[in-house]
Amino acid sequence: MSFAIKTKIPDLQASTFRFPRQKTMYGGKTIAVGDVVYLFASENEGGMGLVARGVVTAAAAVPRMPGVERQTPRVSITVARTGLAKRRLGRAELKPFSDWNDGRPETELNFKFYRQATDKIVGLSPEATAFLAGFF
Repeated sequence: MSFAIKTKIPDLQASTFRFPRQKTMYGGKTIAVGDVVYLFASENEGGMGLVARGVVTAAAAVPRMPGVERQTPRVSITVARTGLAKRRLGRAELKPFSDWNDGRPETELNFKFYRQATDKIVGLSPEATAFLAGFF
């Protein structure tokens, strides 16, 4: 399975990225070493959307906090960059795809990243993975 992460990425040219305590949704908590991950620099943090692709080199679940009833699962991951995006894909490009039942990969990405705009790791369908691969 492949994944995508939307978060603050301070150094877009880094060869390795470390993302501690990341929120997970839509199957993101199953991310593991060896998985492909697409990196989106969060527009909420001044980023521009899709910037890189990489492979997970370390992944660990973050223990739940005792006494807190409802908690979103979190993971810490390290990613080795394997490519830089050749064209732009961000909120502006995905916003028109809002018919949640049309089955398009653009709609899946818009739904998972921008319907609830918090930063997160999400699992991707094979269609969304193939769509994102075309940006490299």
